[in-house]
Amino acid sequence: MTTAPSTTTDEAPQPAAPAPARSSWAPLRPLILRLHFYAGVLVAPFLLVAAVTGLLYAVSFQAEKIVYDHELTVPVGERKLPVSEQVAAARTAHPEGTISAVRPSPEADATTRVMLSGVPGVDEGHTLAVFVDPYTAQVRGALEQYGSTGALPLRTWIDEFHRDLHLGESGRLYSELAASWLWVISAGGLVLWFSRRRALRKVRGTTGRRRTLGLHGTVGLWAATGFVFLSATGLTWSAHAGANIDELRTSLGHATPSVSAAAGGEHSGHGAAAGQAGDASHGVGLDKVLAAARAERLTDPVEIVPPADANSAYVVKQVGRGWPTKQDSVAVDPANGQVTDVLRFADHPVLAKLTRWGIDLHTGILFGLANQLLLMGLALSLILLIVWGYRMWWQRGRGSAFGRPIPRGAWQHVPPQILVPLLAGVAVLGYFLPLFGIPLAAFLAVDILLGEIAHRRGRRSYGTGAPAK
Repeated sequence: MTTAPSTTTDEAPQPAAPAPARSSWAPLRPLILRLHFYAGVLVAPFLLVAAVTGLLYAVSFQAEKIVYDHELTVPVGERKLPVSEQVAAARTAHPEGTISAVRPSPEADATTRVMLSGVPGVDEGHTLAVFVDPYTAQVRGALEQYGSTGALPLRTWIDEFHRDLHLGESGRLYSELAASWLWVISAGGLVLWFSRRRALRKVRGTTGRRRTLGLHGTVGLWAATGFVFLSATGLTWSAHAGANIDELRTSLGHATPSVSAAAGGEHSGHGAAAGQAGDASHGVGLDKVLAAARAERLTDPVEIVPPADANSAYVVKQVGRGWPTKQDSVAVDPANGQVTDVLRFADHPVLAKLTRWGIDLHTGILFGLANQLLLMGLALSLILLIVWGYRMWWQRGRGSAFGRPIPRGAWQHVPPQILVPLLAGVAVLGYFLPLFGIPLAAFLAVDILLGEIAHRRGRRSYGTGAPAK
């Protein structure tokens, strides 16, 4: 009895492979693509300005050392003079204004800075820094200074250009807008990159728009974490979002504390150190005050703030913002030179520490030159991404349709169980980040209006890329 030859497994008809299950998150991709596209097109000019000025700021630290070398450095001598003698020399050369702070020479070859406030011709909020040779008490020059990092004119100009374009408080809106949207664009780009098929992510062997897209996506992938960090830390001291963040930290009990400047008081949550300083030789004088601070292990660099009035103490605080951070501070009674209050950075609340480190990393101080090089790399990456982004917009057009926009209506395909929480989250973010929420609401209003106009003309489209017939 013969049998028919058996059919092998390979020859047997195979059931059709089931179609891959469509992720419930798949409908979000067109929505994210549209947001990424329009946010990139509309916000990119602000980001470009922030990136270019940020690049200049990162370079300014090293440039400052070169430009102001005469004021900042001195030949190393045998013995440093008492701080009081150095201050006296500064006051002889510059008797105008009042002494707001003194920063003794922190290194062997560094000058001492005597900061004067209320000097005619010096911008409000700035001080005149008088640079004194700690070995000879020779005054080596005087320059306008700004901020807690002691920025001199070159870095101050670039810093203010980066922050507000030299337009004052209204100019800060540009930088806050850029910071409010940078993380949104970066996060959206990451989602789009990982949702693309692997073959479409390649750069090698591609041309035209696909090559530009590959370069844009690859660089964006590597830089995205840095962009999100810069966005978050930039918002912490912005005008509107920064105020909301400060309010939140305060409500959680994580505001940055400061040592009490009242003679004999304990440190308070918001107590300011001395504001307008009085006589730097008041009471026991600078030398004994500095010695008392040294006894409390306050190593260089330190800043001495004289008493604001007869009821205030000297405040000595570390101003080392590099790693490891030196931010301890003490108050010293001018009557007897006794330490009346001590505040250690180790005792700061967690969010206060994170804010301090985040700002210092954002400004290129925390890790010195390495930190500044990292910021330069991020700034250059952002500039390239913006250029490639606009190039992709150009290449997206066909014929006379320059820069065709992404079709609207993608939100209608998002399941309600995803769309509703998403809208709620966006509303909360928009409240805390007003320069994210207000522009987004304006864009949606204009987009809805344009969509209705197109619908009435019979040309409305919903994610198909072609006008409705």
